[in-house]
Amino acid sequence: MKKPTILPVMVLFAMLMFSCSTDSLDETESNVHTNVEVPETKLIEIEILDLINDYRLSLGLNTLNNMAVIKSQAYGHTDYMIATDNVSHDNFYQRKSYLVNNAGAHKVSENVAYGFTRAESVVNAWINSPGHKEVIVGDFTDFDISAEQNSEGKWYYTNIFVKK
Repeated sequence: MKKPTILPVMVLFAMLMFSCSTDSLDETESNVHTNVEVPETKLIEIEILDLINDYRLSLGLNTLNNMAVIKSQAYGHTDYMIATDNVSHDNFYQRKSYLVNNAGAHKVSENVAYGFTRAESVVNAWINSPGHKEVIVGDFTDFDISAEQNSEGKWYYTNIFVKK
């Protein structure tokens, strides 16, 4: 008897571990996130930003600048995901609206993830997912990220991309 392959299970698991969002999400959500707290940048965050910019350069794309105002929104959302114990794009429209009004954004997208322990693993997962890769290689000028651990040490990530 042939054993079932583990690949379909791993693909499903990967799809549940990270997600992406673009401007097209429902814009009727309330519960505004106007968090302007900008925590100190962690090594894993720097590594993720560098890996994404290196990948963009390898494709002949521009590198992206990081901005504290973007990080503040990413941090607020990562903190929210930890508090709700749920990886989501909840309240994306509020983050987008905040960045339009406070960072001059014309376009906003985000990738989120959970559980990855290394910068390389989360970036590779995003690159190997067509929807997340589309965000990473999209027409953006700026980005930033928040990587935070919950009380059990599990990592949550919010990576926001902006075109000014």
